[in-house]
Amino acid sequence: MTLHYRSVWISDTHLGTKGCKAEALRDFLDHVECDYLYLVGDIIDLWKFKSGFYWPALHSEIVQRVMIKAQKGTRVIYIPGNHDESFRKHAGMHFNGIDVRLNAIHQTRDGRRFLVLHGDEFDSIVCHNKNLAYIGSEAYEILLVVNRWFNAVRSRLGYKYWSLSAYLKHKVKNVVSFMDNYQHILSLEAHKRQVDGVICGHIHHADLTEMEFGKTYCNCGDWVESCTALVENATGQLAIIRWLEESHWLLEQSDREDPALPQKQAA
Repeated sequence: MTLHYRSVWISDTHLGTKGCKAEALRDFLDHVECDYLYLVGDIIDLWKFKSGFYWPALHSEIVQRVMIKAQKGTRVIYIPGNHDESFRKHAGMHFNGIDVRLNAIHQTRDGRRFLVLHGDEFDSIVCHNKNLAYIGSEAYEILLVVNRWFNAVRSRLGYKYWSLSAYLKHKVKNVVSFMDNYQHILSLEAHKRQVDGVICGHIHHADLTEMEFGKTYCNCGDWVESCTALVENATGQLAIIRWLEESHWLLEQSDREDPALPQKQAA
């Protein structure tokens, strides 16, 4: 069973870290085909290589799947983020069917234009204090490890997966304020660039929201916690797919000409 979308956006896979939910990502790539595949930054976590090299065979399989999609005709656009910023020096180049860009403009089937970028350039901590950003990244990785053990215990007790890190992010007022401000700044950038909306990653929080000036804010989330992607169907509708929760239902609809979208999130 395969789902066919016009466009797919994924970000923050953090390949090269133990936090990457590589099995879920491989499953997603195995079951989804598209005309456009955008890799919206932090795909390979080069920061983590500074504290030790970690690269299991499964992570190589994911890279291979992306390259195979490019060889078969999917247009793959790679927009590096802050964790893979070394690739930014290759912007404008084409490698094995993959275009490397600093950002891109995507036009949906219904004619809307979206600015696609990772989003770290609008994060003051990343821009002005990289040491603090690096420390924060290490602390986040520790939290993910705690989260894995926490959910292993929950699973043995018969409870469903529950993200401790996501819960803490939504309970800490400063983090909530940062995310709200991040959305606001990016909606201003969309207005400045005279596009209909922005598609980004970076903050590991999938969202699809109408913002100021009639702009649409889209964040494709991550593959270390939520396992989410942004997709566009054949008519230009956008939606967030939460693969761990929705994959079975979506695949049951795979015989439809236009794959189903979670209606509560379609825009």
